[in-house]
Amino acid sequence: MDRGYLDYGRLYRFVLENAFFVTRAKSNLDCRWAASRTVDKTTGLRADQTVYLQGKQAALDYPGPLRRVSYYDLETKKHFVFLTNNFDLPALTIALIYKRRWQIELFFKWIKQNLRIKAFFGTSDNAVKTQLWIAVCGYLLVAIVKKEMKLEPSLSTIL
Repeated sequence: MDRGYLDYGRLYRFVLENAFFVTRAKSNLDCRWAASRTVDKTTGLRADQTVYLQGKQAALDYPGPLRRVSYYDLETKKHFVFLTNNFDLPALTIALIYKRRWQIELFFKWIKQNLRIKAFFGTSDNAVKTQLWIAVCGYLLVAIVKKEMKLEPSLSTIL
């Protein structure tokens, strides 16, 4: 999640639903340090800590511990601080999850643009997965026909 959507109440609902999140911390994060874990600084990691929110409303919205992972991206030469409720994954994995979020966003954009799914017919996991797989299969079948028949129009136009 991008920090523009930082809502501690919503993040805590993820905890209650047994889901985990990774988000960037805002620069004015008010938290209390509780513990630290060692990190390999050659990987770009700078800190791996357990913290508790200090702000009055933030602490009410998110009463549990958070993991604060500080990371320096050697490629972009930028420093990032991530918050997560996942204490099991390695700290570097937490940083890489956030780094890969852009590829995930591009994938969802591709799905919206190419699979033309405007609404889901069902809301269960199985219904959503089934509709996505049907859309992907349809897309691939049209792509195969386009290639085999050497059609000129773009795949988007054919669809």
